[in-house]
Formats: sequence, structure tokens, C-alpha cells
Amino acid sequence: MSNHKKTLQAAITIFGAKGDLTKRKLIPALYNLYADGHMPKTFTIFCVDFLAIDETAFKNDLLEGINAFSRSGKADPAKWAAFAGMITYLQGDFQKALTFSTLKEKIKTFEEESGQRGTRMFYLAVAPRFIEVIADELCTAKLCNRDNFDRIVVEKPFGTDLDSAKKLNSYLSDRFKEKQIYHIDHYLGKEMVQNMMAFRFANYVFEPLWNKKYIDHIQISVAEEVGVGKRGGYYDSSGALRDMIQNHLLQVLCIVAMECPKAYEAEAIRDAKTRVLKNVRNYSTDEVFKNVVRGQYTAGAIDGSPRIGYRQEDQVADGSNTETFVAARLFVDNDRWKGVPFFLRTGKSMPRQSSVIEIQFKDSPHKIFKDDIVPNRLIISIQPELEIGLIFESKVPGLHMKLLPVEMDFMYKDAYTQSLPEAYEALLLDVLDGDPTSFMRADQIEAAWKVVMPILNAWKKYPSKKLQFYEAGTWGPAAATAILKPYAKEWFRITHDPATPLTEAVSKAQTVAAT
Repeated sequence: MSNHKKTLQAAITIFGAKGDLTKRKLIPALYNLYADGHMPKTFTIFCVDFLAIDETAFKNDLLEGINAFSRSGKADPAKWAAFAGMITYLQGDFQKALTFSTLKEKIKTFEEESGQRGTRMFYLAVAPRFIEVIADELCTAKLCNRDNFDRIVVEKPFGTDLDSAKKLNSYLSDRFKEKQIYHIDHYLGKEMVQNMMAFRFANYVFEPLWNKKYIDHIQISVAEEVGVGKRGGYYDSSGALRDMIQNHLLQVLCIVAMECPKAYEAEAIRDAKTRVLKNVRNYSTDEVFKNVVRGQYTAGAIDGSPRIGYRQEDQVADGSNTETFVAARLFVDNDRWKGVPFFLRTGKSMPRQSSVIEIQFKDSPHKIFKDDIVPNRLIISIQPELEIGLIFESKVPGLHMKLLPVEMDFMYKDAYTQSLPEAYEALLLDVLDGDPTSFMRADQIEAAWKVVMPILNAWKKYPSKKLQFYEAGTWGPAAATAILKPYAKEWFRITHDPATPLTEAVSKAQTVAAT
């Protein structure tokens, strides 16, 4: 993560300015950075899209996005007026050179007026089919040709499989240096995900235990309450494996499993993450169906509200076999982790929004207490709570030696009073500062695709084999729980009572111990 050295000047361009990402995430993030004093002293934002729209109407639409989606609530009128004055809307076709020559003149004028050729950031908030087109035009127009100052930001999905990712990497590397290309995964900007580096490598109490000798298994679970909604057209050709496992969950796995880098430096950290992915065991087709469960939600209800099934969603093909749920048992075959299963789970239309990592330690080697039956667990809650909890055994007060699990807990809301930045705020500032630490490198992307390709190939070969179904509002198919055995009886989850998020887990452990 950046040390936030302010650049003197920045020309920011957003391609796909009328899209949902720009309105909900990018502009609110840039506005908050500006309002909190983190933006460069001099900057401008060029918003490019195909649609013809009045600039005032466009800015009013952006303001609605800030008021609706910003973590800081409604925009301050004075700050918004100043911020909006930095925004220019450019109507243009991404596939025409005129769009880029016009943009070049605008950027050149801005730089001449401010007397400096500063940082240029080009954010491709566009459909994947436009990435190569825009990259080529940026290169041809010499808009992004200074290695140390000019950067492009590419959203996921980065390719649809290993071959397409390699081709796209090759295409971009022919036009830009690796250090200019920022493959963004917003998960890597989340506060708790970034804190995991500090938690692991700045606290020596855990690092000696962080290996196969002491850890029984690890669960990484990202549950989404939403269905596919309006994304049916995209999602039906993607599915949960591509949409979530290949990027978000594997990136979290990398941080949990990586070796300590030689320094807190971008390339050392990215090297360590890539080595993890290269050591993930590849499965044969038969092994895929034993270690990976895919599911699809059917009609159900969440919090009393009815939900339709996936196959009834807009733009989803009749009889679609696309998975909305994946549970996988993976192994990292290196000296630190050999034999320790990493259980990954993600799904849509589940009861609650939740991202949780559970590190379960092995049982005590010397069982001198008969009720010492609950192993130690380290729980890291990424969202919606930001929390780290350790479940351990303690003697119950009284005249007899009786043990029950209790919790040692750290919560952001109790420890810190300041408002936490959104993931996109941290990542956009890193791009402006030229810090690629929290962004995926080309070889890391390809290594992640290599992990999931055997699974994709097995499902392609047998399209409907072992496709499980689960009702919307449930935690997925029963088969997903079965792959945990013999390591665990169920997936770990926590209550979402903001006051005591781990209480339910501790209570359950105490019930087990008491019985």
C-alpha cells in the first residue's frame, strides 16, 4: 500500500464514464480522496464515453452517485463544486482515433496551463472487448508513453481462461511496460485484507505457528446475499469460478499462505504471492469432481423476501449449467503447507453477506483435560465486520476444573475512530503514487488461471455432472459440507450482530464443550 507521497499533478481519464462502476465506485472514491486532502494539488478528470450527454446533467448524475454510495454520505456542496470543476465529459467512440487525438489535446492543454508534464492515469472501466482497442489507441497516440509517469488500470475479468489471459498480457506488454499496467482487484484494497500482511509479519506470536505442524485446515468463505441481478448476460458466460475464485479468493489465499517477503516492497510481495499459486496442486478430471463442488441457486427466500432461481434470471439461458456456488478443497504443495487443506467457498443468494477466514489449529497434543475438545481458531472477518478473534479454552470460575471456549477479540470500530477508506480509494491512490504492491502482476494472473483451468476443463467435458442445487437463502448444497470431512463438520460462519459478531460461534463451541 502506498505511503501516499502526493504527486504534483495528475491527468486522470476514465473510459466508460457512464457505466455503473464509475458512478458507484470510482467518482465517489476520487471525491473522498479529494475531500480528505489526498489528491494531488493539481489534477483533472476526463470522463470518456460514447453517449452524448450534457455536461451539467452528467455531473448531476455523478453527484447522485456520491450521495447514494459514498462512505462519507452526501457531498459537501463547496467541496463538490470545486471537485466538479475538475471534471470534463468527452463524448467519443473508443474505436475511433479522433477520440484519442481530442483527449490528447485536452491533456496537453491542462499540462501546459499548469506548467508540468505530470502523472497520467487511464482507467479502463469498460467491457473486456474494449481493452485491446483502447490500449492500442493509447499507444498509437503516444498518450501513455512515459514509463515512470503513465499508467493504465485494467478491471477484471482479465481473460476468460489461461489462453486468453496470456494473449491479453502479450498484447499489453507489446505496448506498455509491466510497471505501467495495474490489474485491479478491489478485494486487495479492503482494509482487513491489507491488514493481514501486518498481522502476519509484524506479530511474531503467530508466525512460528503458521505452518503444517500446527494448523489443521484453513477456510476462506465469501458469501453474497445478492443474486446475479442485471448481470445475467455476463454471469452466464462466466460463473462463480471465474468471477470470484480465480481472483478474489485466490488472492486472499496468497496472503494467508505466502512466505515472508524479503522486504515490504512491491516486487518482493508479488513474487511471494506468485510462488504460492505455482505450488497449488493441479487436479485430474476425476480429482476435480472429488474436491470441487459446484452449485446453482433455485427459487427461495432471503429475510422473508422471495427470490427467483438462477435459470429464471434475465439473460440467463434456459437450462443453464453455470455455477453460482463453488466449494473447493485445495492443497499448497510446499514445505510450509504440504497436507494442509485450504477450503474455498463462494456463492450467490446466500443468507448473509460475509467474507471470513478461519484458521483452525490442531488439537492439543497432550489431552490432560477431559473437556479440552474445541481446537483453537483464529477468525479474520473481512466484511461486513472488520475483526480478528481468537477462540481458546479457559477455566470456568468455580471450585472445579472445567473448560469452556472463550474469545479474545479485536474490532476496528472499537480500536479506531476514523472513517475507513473504501477499497477503491486506497487502490486509486496507489496508482497515482505509482505503487503496484496491491495489484496483480501478469505472471500472477496466469498462475491463478492455471489453478482453475483443470476445473473449468472438467466441467466443460461433463457440463451437468454433479451440478448441485440449493435454495436461495441457504448456505449452499450439502455436498459442499461433505468435502470438509474429516477436518470439520460444517463451514465456519459468524453472526452479523454488529455488537458481538463472534458470540454465536463461541456460544456454539461452548455448547459442544458442555455436551
